[in-house]
Amino acid sequence: MLFSRISRIQRTGISGCRWFLFHRPDHHHQFFRSENPLHPTESTQKVLGCRETFSRDLPALHGFSHNIHHQSSSIVEQDPFSLVADELSLLANRLQSMVVAEVPKLASAAEYLFKMGVEGKRFRPTVLLLMATALNVSVPEPYLSGPGDVSTKELRARQQSIAEITEMIHVASLLHDDVLDDADTRRGIGSLNFVMGNKLAVLAGDFLLSRACVALAALKNTEVVSLLAKVVEHLVTGETMQMTSTSQQCCSMEYYMQKTYYKTASLISNSCKAIALLAGQTAEVAMLAYEYGRNLGLAFQLMDDILDFTGTSASLGKGSLSDIRHGIITAPMLFAMEEFPQLHAVVDQGFDDPANVDLALEYLGKSRGIQRARELATKHANLAAAAIDSLPESNDEDVRKSRRALVDLTQRVITRTK
Repeated sequence: MLFSRISRIQRTGISGCRWFLFHRPDHHHQFFRSENPLHPTESTQKVLGCRETFSRDLPALHGFSHNIHHQSSSIVEQDPFSLVADELSLLANRLQSMVVAEVPKLASAAEYLFKMGVEGKRFRPTVLLLMATALNVSVPEPYLSGPGDVSTKELRARQQSIAEITEMIHVASLLHDDVLDDADTRRGIGSLNFVMGNKLAVLAGDFLLSRACVALAALKNTEVVSLLAKVVEHLVTGETMQMTSTSQQCCSMEYYMQKTYYKTASLISNSCKAIALLAGQTAEVAMLAYEYGRNLGLAFQLMDDILDFTGTSASLGKGSLSDIRHGIITAPMLFAMEEFPQLHAVVDQGFDDPANVDLALEYLGKSRGIQRARELATKHANLAAAAIDSLPESNDEDVRKSRRALVDLTQRVITRTK
């Protein structure tokens, strides 16, 4: 899919000002232009129930209906996954070797979702390996750590390790989620808890997390260790938010977006930042990598929530309407509730009664809930592309190809059907 061009976010302007993509502790973001980053010029607007703040000097990003093109006008020459296919194959082999355990039953359970044909498309490792190449640019001297810098080959191995760790954390979270959700399928096959029981599924998830911790410690980078430890905390926090939400919180878009960040976007965003930190990149570049992952993760989950209503169990590898049947209210239904306040009463009653499910779906069908959720996903996909477009210029063709692939992934996420 081709994208229309917008003005590049300049790092250095005519007056010596700089554009920054600034991240606040509450996980919202703002663009600002200022010689002193502590005093941004900003205007605030309410966007689809979430607080977003943008500079008055960046009108191009006010219209999220515009698709964003990377700095090169060329289209992606290859499928993004094929660019790192060889590394993904090595990664798959290493993952299987890393989950070997003294107890055969535990090893068998731990590798369940790593087996050929079951492993999924390795979306997160693909993003991280592409990001590693996309950031393969010269690092300003103040950020270099001196003669002890790792070699290019060693750096790539360390970044591959981040991809492996991220995948282990992700799969562990899937195993635990399936137990909590009492799921019977995953990726088109019987879920581990359904095949081997809840206890072994929980232990397999714990085992993967322990293996991820060992690999993480081997990197000997305290900032990266802290980042990914925070991710595990976020996963637990997000799941707890989902399980213990009040009726009012269930109907809050802000609460939904925060939970979505914790459950889905935190892992990919902080892993992207870890890739940049291992490469010795500047704080600004590391934050751009983080913002790419954050917005890509949010767009991905929004589309997942849409597909739960519009997809089929065959294409999704899970039962359609699984969220609402578990009483989980997602973006499409939240937007429908804005149009039809009477839906609140249906939500309050719960969805144990199939009649309530049918009634909620009837209101959703009459609303713009699906469309508005898709627009929100597109907005975050465009913000992810903007982060890549803001990276320092490079004439290296591999770097440019990887960046185009990362932008291409933002569109694949919002146009996917499974």
